[in-house]
Amino acid sequence: MPSTLYDKLWESHKIQDLDEDEALIYIDKHLINEVTSPQAFAGMRAKSRQIWSESSIVATADHNTPTTDPKAGVSDDLAKAQIAALDDNLKRLTGAEYFPYPSNEQGIVHVIGPELGITQPGLTIVCGDSHTSTHGAFSALAFGIGTSDVEHVLATQTLALKKSKNYRVSVSGCLPTGVYAKDLAMHVIKTIGTAGATGHVIEFAGQAIQALSMEARMTLCNMAIEAGARTGLVGVDETTVQYLKGRPKSPSASFWSKAVNYWTSLNTDEGAVFDKSLSLDAGEVVPLVTWGTSPEMVVPVTEVVPDPEKLDDPIKRAGCERALRYMGLEPGQRMQDIRLDKVFIGSCTNSRIEDLRIVAELVKGRRIAEHLKQALIVPGSGAVKQQAEHEGLDKIFVEAGFEWRRPGCSMCLGMNDDRLLPGERCASTSNRNFEGRQGQGGRSHLMSPATAAVSALHGFITDVQEHLS
Repeated sequence: MPSTLYDKLWESHKIQDLDEDEALIYIDKHLINEVTSPQAFAGMRAKSRQIWSESSIVATADHNTPTTDPKAGVSDDLAKAQIAALDDNLKRLTGAEYFPYPSNEQGIVHVIGPELGITQPGLTIVCGDSHTSTHGAFSALAFGIGTSDVEHVLATQTLALKKSKNYRVSVSGCLPTGVYAKDLAMHVIKTIGTAGATGHVIEFAGQAIQALSMEARMTLCNMAIEAGARTGLVGVDETTVQYLKGRPKSPSASFWSKAVNYWTSLNTDEGAVFDKSLSLDAGEVVPLVTWGTSPEMVVPVTEVVPDPEKLDDPIKRAGCERALRYMGLEPGQRMQDIRLDKVFIGSCTNSRIEDLRIVAELVKGRRIAEHLKQALIVPGSGAVKQQAEHEGLDKIFVEAGFEWRRPGCSMCLGMNDDRLLPGERCASTSNRNFEGRQGQGGRSHLMSPATAAVSALHGFITDVQEHLS
């Protein structure tokens, strides 16, 4: 029978069927951060359990780490304790890959894994972080897990999982100038809603997907979770293979041809059946921005804040009314009239070198708006930081008025010193705009790095296509 990519990954890792739709699955790689691992390690010690596979572990501190000079130390007591706990737990393990704070190799785990070649096609990858779906861009079955599951994987290298359904999103055509993977991701979420892919794994396919770089595909799969999906996937092609070639942890020359031969089998077979499908035209995607407190509350940059009164569903209408109150916006208000306080360019969604090059090209020789309180650019890893500085991007950013920081999750989630104050409004390249996501009372507008860059120049939400014309 023809199989989908997800079915192939599931079957190749299935140890045992548990019931009709649940199985015990083997886990290849376990990504660990400082927030969701301390309790798991403590549980292991309390039960006198041994870690099943140290070599499966890839660890770094990213959520709580400061992005300023590390000599100043970690100011928050909880963050300090979590980083210290990770350090203590990983120093006990000789077989794990560990990138401690504040080493030059430290950064966001979802950026480090791919750039080192640790993320490879055909693997199962888990982490106590929902945006583990990022790694699905490589045809890896990658998904977030809870703290109890972190302990379970440490102890057994397995998870009991209910099998997801298959959802194919096919995107034809080409993305217009000024439109990026982030816009496409938000377009998908706008189309199907934040619960549209619940219970499913999304496979992205089609001409427009094949034209994306690996970094853009990572952005797309990163946001699949915001559509309710368990994870996102893209089939292996030459772009995948070329990205991985020569990476530090990629297969060596003697194993390379065998690896590529297997990797290229990781595509959906012709005639395979999907439970759901959606067809989109990339040419219809425009620069988008969120106006509310959910990733599905999104409109074109050139449009206005929607009117809840026009919604028939009373639950959705109430949700939109609450979002407008929280965001301090009025129906009919032009998105481009929304004044910004801060700009954040970073996160596991948009902090790779490709993102930073796009921003640098747009802001070179210009200055950010004088009224902005802060504009941060935070690279996703030490390697990204070093590459950006090698290319002189950091100088472009600083001359334009941005703050150039050390790697970390930073203002994406407000668990560290980089956060919004109550009432502050931010143009953000992160993945979530929930109430308080970037700081208690903070107001977040999600957008692409390009849109964020030109918005920083003007101090208001700005149409990048108009800027480029």
